Amino acid sequence: MAYVRTVKTSSGATAVQIVHSSRKGSRRIEHLGSAHDEHELQALKSAAAQRLARGQDELDLGLEAAAASGPLPITATRMGHLWDALSRAYLALGFEEATGGDTVFRDLVLARIIEPTSKLDSLRVLEEVGVPSASYRTITRRLAGYAEESWRQQLAAACAKRAALGPASLVLYDVSTLYFETHEGDGFREPGFSKERRLEPQITIGLLTDATGFPLMLQAFEGNKAETKTMLPTITSFMAAHQLKDVIVVADAGMVSEANREAIEDAGLSYIIGARIPQEPYQVKKWRKDHPDAEIADGQIFTQPWPATEAKQAAGRRDKVTYYRYKADSARRTLHGIDTQVAKAERAVAGKEPVKRNRFVKLTGGDKSVNRDLEAKARAIAGLKAYITNMTDPTPGFVTSAYHQLWHVEKSFRMSKHDLQARPIYHRKRDSIEAHLAVVFAALAITRLIEDRTGWSIKKFVRTARCYRTVQIRAGNQILTAEDPLPHDLRDALALIN
Repeated sequence: MAYVRTVKTSSGATAVQIVHSSRKGSRRIEHLGSAHDEHELQALKSAAAQRLARGQDELDLGLEAAAASGPLPITATRMGHLWDALSRAYLALGFEEATGGDTVFRDLVLARIIEPTSKLDSLRVLEEVGVPSASYRTITRRLAGYAEESWRQQLAAACAKRAALGPASLVLYDVSTLYFETHEGDGFREPGFSKERRLEPQITIGLLTDATGFPLMLQAFEGNKAETKTMLPTITSFMAAHQLKDVIVVADAGMVSEANREAIEDAGLSYIIGARIPQEPYQVKKWRKDHPDAEIADGQIFTQPWPATEAKQAAGRRDKVTYYRYKADSARRTLHGIDTQVAKAERAVAGKEPVKRNRFVKLTGGDKSVNRDLEAKARAIAGLKAYITNMTDPTPGFVTSAYHQLWHVEKSFRMSKHDLQARPIYHRKRDSIEAHLAVVFAALAITRLIEDRTGWSIKKFVRTARCYRTVQIRAGNQILTAEDPLPHDLRDALALIN
């Protein structure tokens, strides 16, 4: 291979040479001349370039003719960076293998992340992305397969593998509802207790996640099914599918009744559950009696053992522990609310304003009074939060910190409802609804993976990445590929996903 080089001579001139290299390190140098100024140097370099190009024909790309005919036509455009990043996340979670390489399901999942819309309108999203898509008839034909229990179990297995669950792993559980724009129930879509205070028929969905909020399983129930009756079927189904002997279930107080706690124990599970405090706990009352002039320290934890009776032990019940943690900030806000409500109650009792719903107003026949006993009880438990567990040898710090991971599952629910728009659901049959939720579940897993790796919200990532497209341009007989240069922060985010 020959190349041009310049060398300073002893006289101060610049020599221009062509170096002809050969094998085994030998080379032949052809000296073209020496330049004493910049003009001569450029002339010698041009002569050297012409000599190197001697005998080589110029490749005709047909660009001159194409340029003379007008603007170059764009033959294809694609959201390459966005689509490729989402596809790599889909592949990283094992969904490609779990679904047997089903490209229709993949396209529906990724299209929902880019722009949540109906299955029919997803074709328009895929067209804007610049990827080929199946027909709408093919999509509707595939929905029955996506609704099958085995299909959803394969997706859950891929997520469980990524979460690397083991014995006594923490799992978080919460419930939400999705309503439908209809007025009559059908056995699955039924009116029930709605967290959104809706009267329309709804379905209840239970979401199981790991300690970080990464989704493990999504299950749908009838809209009139009690929340407390959804948790155990979801958890036992998940454990059976993945051969888990024991997990630690973390749930809010509203999710678990006394009967539900016993059912969890019957299943051999451990739990950490938030509990309501009906009255001042004995340990707190004793501490205040022993320290009459002291304030409870912020973060102080009181422990109340709850040993099982012989009858309970014979029934397979474990010893339990209740922890009460005091938070000064929570106490300050609660006491402020109590002061406000009591002041309103006093004005209502004095006849200065109408009696409205106020828990501190006590009505006895036609008499009104301020319920001072209730006020004293409310003030005594202000700032306290209770946690119940049946774990063996738990530590207060582990129990309280594990419970406060529940915000992760709440975040996942918000993402599924808002970023991925789980509703409105454009389906009425149960199979189609189950298939829709399978798509939402897979999209939620990819979303959590991208957010965890990049530190960006999925909304920011999609909005930024979709602006940078890859374009193919026809120039004569050639197809040229062009793309916008990526900003450094997006390039770094894409590298983290890769």
